[in-house]
Amino acid sequence: MPQSPLALRIAAAKRAVLSQTELLHREFGRAASRWKSDGTRVTAVDIAISENIFRDLRALFPDDQFFSEELADTDKPIPVTALFSWVLDPIDGTNNFALGIPHCAISLGLLEAGEPVYGVVYDFGRRSLMHGGPGFGMHDGERRAAVTIQMPHAECIIGLHSPSDKALTPLANAVLANFKIRGLGSATLHLAYVAAGLLDGAVDYNVKIWDLAAAIPMVRAAGGVVEFLNGPLLPLKVFDLKMKRIIYVAGNPLMCARLKELTPVQTV
Repeated sequence: MPQSPLALRIAAAKRAVLSQTELLHREFGRAASRWKSDGTRVTAVDIAISENIFRDLRALFPDDQFFSEELADTDKPIPVTALFSWVLDPIDGTNNFALGIPHCAISLGLLEAGEPVYGVVYDFGRRSLMHGGPGFGMHDGERRAAVTIQMPHAECIIGLHSPSDKALTPLANAVLANFKIRGLGSATLHLAYVAAGLLDGAVDYNVKIWDLAAAIPMVRAAGGVVEFLNGPLLPLKVFDLKMKRIIYVAGNPLMCARLKELTPVQTV
């Protein structure tokens, strides 16, 4: 039987990401990098992966829209008008990748009418293809995965990066005081690890849509919640390289509620 348009895109997404893993491993810790004007690092491998993945997908789905942090033709907001669109972070954790620290990932999110419906993440350090979306389940390699179901307690492990806006440091300190912390240098992996049940929750103050687009549907498929604390984000109506930074919490519903309680952004 013919596959649905969504199923065709999911299969193509997994193939496209896997096709770039050899390049990622070959250039790990070797690729020259430069700093962009926004203070983030980029390598030639970021550009190559973006070009390769979008070339493959565009050949199959020419009417879709394709958005990457590294390939935008303009820094002006671009309306999301196609039924299906793609948001790519070719290497989330470029700092780690360039320095030879293995916490990095290829992150490809598929959106339908602006809503993330499926994500594909290649976890470099574990050599695992993580993927999933509502109605399809969450897969960590060959393992069917789900968010942890335990009540929030002091031994829970939370993915957390220090806020770039130091006015938000008291919020981070509240999370630090209540849970164990992991800071991997990859926002995609923090959220994907929540979906895989490897972390109990995640909080971030510094991320953009390309950091999250793939992992949001994975968390939802795994029974978790992602809440945005500084304004609505989805459905995505425009892709904007200059978008404000996103503040979010994620985990099972009880964990998400507790992290939200500790992160009262509206009081800052």
